[in-house]
Amino acid sequence: MARREKKSRNKGSAGNNRKTGEDFLFQNQQKEGVFESDSGLQYLILEEKSGAKPGMFDTVLIHQRALLLDGKILEDTYRQNQPAEVKIDELIEGLQEGLQMMSVGSRYKFWVPADLAWGRKGTGNKIPPNAVLAFDIRLVEIC
Repeated sequence: MARREKKSRNKGSAGNNRKTGEDFLFQNQQKEGVFESDSGLQYLILEEKSGAKPGMFDTVLIHQRALLLDGKILEDTYRQNQPAEVKIDELIEGLQEGLQMMSVGSRYKFWVPADLAWGRKGTGNKIPPNAVLAFDIRLVEIC
């Protein structure tokens, strides 16, 4: 019985997260300077540089601050002063798309809808179901 109640609460939470995320994205796209791609990825260009852009199968060095919409920090390489080396094709869809828009040295803010991130399942205790994620990313270099 307790297990069924917990499952029911998780479904409610997932539904609430979806509604909260959709409402946020709708309001966010109205803000000046915020763009939305065909996939629904929203972004704001904080600093634009010209130069090389990575491709899907590149490895890149990035600084990133990843947050939930409530402000909970998931990762912050800026604070650690240690950029992360990542393979673009191993990232969530939203970041795969976003990083390929950026030139080396550029800094963007991304809002990744749940269906371009971890979707209905989330990641367990760290990222809830249907969570919209916010990223502040600087592309340091293409490795």
